[in-house]
Amino acid sequence: MKEATLQIFIWTSLLLLGSGHAAPNTSGLFRAIRVPLRQGALDERSPPPSPAPAAALSSSQGRRYSARRRRGAAEGGVSFVDMIDNLRGKSGQGYYVEMAVGSPPQKLNILVDTGSSNFAVGAAAHPFLRRYYHRSLSTSYHDLDRSVYVPYTQGRWEGELGTDLVSVPHGPNATLRANVAAITQSDRFFINGSNWEGILGLAYADIARPDETLEPFFDSLVRQTSVANLFSLQLCGAGFTQNYSLGSSTVGGSMIIGGVDSSLYVGELWYTPIRRQWYYEVIIVRIEVNGQDLNMDCKEYNYDKSIVDSGTTNLRLPRKVFQAAVRAIEAASSTEQFPSGFWLGEQLVCWQAGTTPWHIFPVISLYLMSENRNQSFRISILPQQYLRPVEDVASAQEDCYKFAVSQSSTGTVMGAVIMEGFYVVFDREKKRIGFAVSTCHVHDEFRTASVEGSFHGVDLEDCGYNIPQTDESTLMTIAYIMAGICALFMLPLCLMVCQWRFARCLHPHGDFADDISLLK
Repeated sequence: MKEATLQIFIWTSLLLLGSGHAAPNTSGLFRAIRVPLRQGALDERSPPPSPAPAAALSSSQGRRYSARRRRGAAEGGVSFVDMIDNLRGKSGQGYYVEMAVGSPPQKLNILVDTGSSNFAVGAAAHPFLRRYYHRSLSTSYHDLDRSVYVPYTQGRWEGELGTDLVSVPHGPNATLRANVAAITQSDRFFINGSNWEGILGLAYADIARPDETLEPFFDSLVRQTSVANLFSLQLCGAGFTQNYSLGSSTVGGSMIIGGVDSSLYVGELWYTPIRRQWYYEVIIVRIEVNGQDLNMDCKEYNYDKSIVDSGTTNLRLPRKVFQAAVRAIEAASSTEQFPSGFWLGEQLVCWQAGTTPWHIFPVISLYLMSENRNQSFRISILPQQYLRPVEDVASAQEDCYKFAVSQSSTGTVMGAVIMEGFYVVFDREKKRIGFAVSTCHVHDEFRTASVEGSFHGVDLEDCGYNIPQTDESTLMTIAYIMAGICALFMLPLCLMVCQWRFARCLHPHGDFADDISLLK
């Protein structure tokens, strides 16, 4: 009897122990439980809790999000799962990623900017910064004894250059030594409430400050590690419902460093060549509003350049193109009258919550030259992108918007409101930029963002604007002419001096003194 009781006890213990483990799948491996990362500031993230209650993933969107994280883990044999959802921000104030600088690591939120090339962090107290980089506390900091000054159209910053150890906690598993600009003074650079403390310039060395000899962060990353020379961005706009748990003004997204994650886009990736490696310059060959061509010389669209810039909020267009686009948008949405200040970005328009008449606003289409220089593809931009929600003035009963297309004196800038509709691949290795429809773009039941092609054209490369280059022989000719003019002016002066010297020789000093005495 005792022996039977002992056997029952042993079997019961084994069953209880076995029930404490995850059940194996058909391959004999234990299943991992995956839970989407908690919505919140990056620096507040904690390890995922054990099985979340069903309410945490109540929506089908949450389940799809969890599934895409699992798919991202196996993309091309490289794990991007930790990079998905690593961006945060505020609508109209940019997207930032958490970075660790120094030894021991100091965690800071850094604005992701494809329109500049310096990695710079706040290094002194500022009213808009809740934390900043303390160089004196980093044992790995090395001072380069160089200063740097960066002006913008509005605002500026200046600081001191050095190098330090840098890593991206929700990025590749790598630490590198990178150039860091410690911002000591700034004017209208940091934004109150934006929650970022620095800027990560991801463009090329040609536009780095103080000069192109300063190696940008991404160049250092590729040189010092095994990370591939490309990155991709999925920016999820303020209307993406997954972000509503933090308020609709909070935005999120993903920066995939070193690869492309197919779970972040639908359809096909279309690529346009990078025309010149300074900014991420591309060529726009045609612009349509509501399907109607603006019928302008395509060089006007690229005067004096067209760039893809995550650090700019709006779609910015050259003056002539902006005026033509606004006229076309006004005509298409003429069922409602808007104040002129709205089209200039100076006034807001509001509707009762949930009643925004999206259908009256047209789709804006940009045609980009494809890798085949005689073909193009079209990206379609919805009004949900170019009408930017403004939360600070809206009430619970109203939805207010700002027109996010503006005039530019420095060429076309495809800013965040454009990128929010698409998954954008910055393939630096092959000198091209890819566009596909993002899985988190905002749309309605009638229209959706799209990337379509191909469309035939002729000599599309000629649409790029070439900055006039003055020939050296012309400069030399101008120099000779100026030298000749100077010689003509100098000749009379030289003759007068010679005449005076000759007169001095004819009249010795003694004779001159006698003449003076006679006058007395």
